[in-house]
Amino acid sequence: MVMDFYNLKEQPFGVTPDPRFLYMSPSHREALASLAYGIRSGRGFMCIIAEPGMGKTTTLFRLLGELKESATTVFLFQTLCSPEDLLRALLRDLGVTRVGASMVRMQEQLNGVLVAEARQGRKVVVVIDEAQNLEDSALELLRMLSNFETASDKMMQIVLSGQPQLREKLAAPQLLQLRQRMSIFVRLSPFNAEETRFYIEHRLQVAGYNFQAPLFTPQAEALIAQHSHGVPRTINNICFNALSLGCVLKQRSIPKETIAEVLRDLELVPEGDGETQSKPGERVLFGWRAIQSSTVFQQAFAWRRRLAVLSLLLLPLVWLAGPGQSAKAGAPIPLPAVNVALQPPPASTMTNGAPKAAQPHLRRSGNLRLRSQYEVAQTDDVATLWQQVKKHSSDAEVRLAGIYLEGTVVQRNCTQAQILLRDASQKGNARATDLLNDPAAQCVKSQ
Repeated sequence: MVMDFYNLKEQPFGVTPDPRFLYMSPSHREALASLAYGIRSGRGFMCIIAEPGMGKTTTLFRLLGELKESATTVFLFQTLCSPEDLLRALLRDLGVTRVGASMVRMQEQLNGVLVAEARQGRKVVVVIDEAQNLEDSALELLRMLSNFETASDKMMQIVLSGQPQLREKLAAPQLLQLRQRMSIFVRLSPFNAEETRFYIEHRLQVAGYNFQAPLFTPQAEALIAQHSHGVPRTINNICFNALSLGCVLKQRSIPKETIAEVLRDLELVPEGDGETQSKPGERVLFGWRAIQSSTVFQQAFAWRRRLAVLSLLLLPLVWLAGPGQSAKAGAPIPLPAVNVALQPPPASTMTNGAPKAAQPHLRRSGNLRLRSQYEVAQTDDVATLWQQVKKHSSDAEVRLAGIYLEGTVVQRNCTQAQILLRDASQKGNARATDLLNDPAAQCVKSQ
C-alpha cells in the first residue's frame, strides 16, 4: 500500500544492508577506498570502527561485492564463540566440508585452502563483523592466522568491524602484537544536516521515486536530521514510520508535523518538547481539526499512529475480498520512469565565445558542450559553492551539479548532481528545470 501510494518500486528505508542503497558520504567513501587499497596492497589486518547503525555492514557488503571477481571472500558475523568455533566457521565458509577435530588439523586445512587460492591468483578476504565481542583468545588466534604468508604477500586479508569498544580492546597490553599489525584504521562519522538530506533522497531515488514533488518537505528533513543525530539506521526508522502514517493520511508530501508525531511515537524526543509539540488547535486527526485541550481528544490523538498501522494491515484484506478484485491482484502497477536530463547550452552561454571541453562521460548535443550550461556562479571552488547552497542559492546548486557531473574538480557523482538539480528546480530555477526535463542530453554513467 505505501509503495503503491508513493509510486515506489521497493521499500527505500528497509532494514537489510543492501549495498545498492549505500550513500557515499565523505567518511563512507574514504573508508571504502582505504579498505580496498589495503586489500589490494596486501596489508594483512585492517579495522573499521563506528557507532551502531552507521552502515558498517552495508559498507563491507559493497567492498566484498567489488572484490568478488578477484578474491574469495568470507563474512563472519557470529563472534560470541571460542577460537576453535571461529576457525571451524571460517573453514566451512571457505568450502571445507570435513573440518578437522583438532586445532592443528584445522590450521593445516586452512593452509591448504590458502595455497590453492594463491596458485589461482586469488586473494582470500575475511571480514569479521561485531568483532568487539571476540574474546582475547580468539583475537590472538587471528593474529596467528595472519602468519600464513609467502615471501612477498599475505595469503589472507582480515578486516575487523566493530563498535568503539573494539578500539579499546585492541589497546589492551596483552593484544599489543595484534594492534601493531593493524595497518589501516577507518571510522564512519554521522551525517550532518546536508548529508542527511542527500541520504534520504538517494534512497528514494534507488527505490524509484520520481521526484515530481518532494516526498519530505525541507522542514521535515531538517527535523529528521536534528533528532536522528545523523545515524542512518535511525533515519530509516523515522522515514519508514513517516511514510506509513503519511500514506494513511493521504499526504503526498510528508510535512514537519508528521515527523514530529513519529518522533514522539518512537520516543526520540522528550515529552513536551517545544519544537515537536503541536500547538492547540493545530492537530489534524484523520482530516478533522481537533478541538482545543480536551482530555478525550488528546487520548484519541495519541492513538493516531496505531490506528494508521492497523489500517495498513486491514486494507489489503478488504481490497482482496472485494468483488472482482482477485483478477486484478496480479496486474502490474505502472511506475513513472525517472528521466534526469541535461539541457544543451545556448550559444549565448559560451565562455569567451567558445565552449569549454566536454568530459568523455557527458553526452554532447550538436556542437555545444554541457560545461557552459553551468556558468551561473563566479567560482569553481566547491567549498565556496556549498556555502552558497547553504544560503539557498539555486544558481550555486546548478553550478555545483555541473562540477559533480564533470568529475574533474571532485569525484564524479551523478546521483548528487541530480539531487542538486531537483532542489534548484523546486526553488523555481528555470535552468535546473530545463536540465531535468530536456531529453536532448542525459546523465549517463562513465563507460
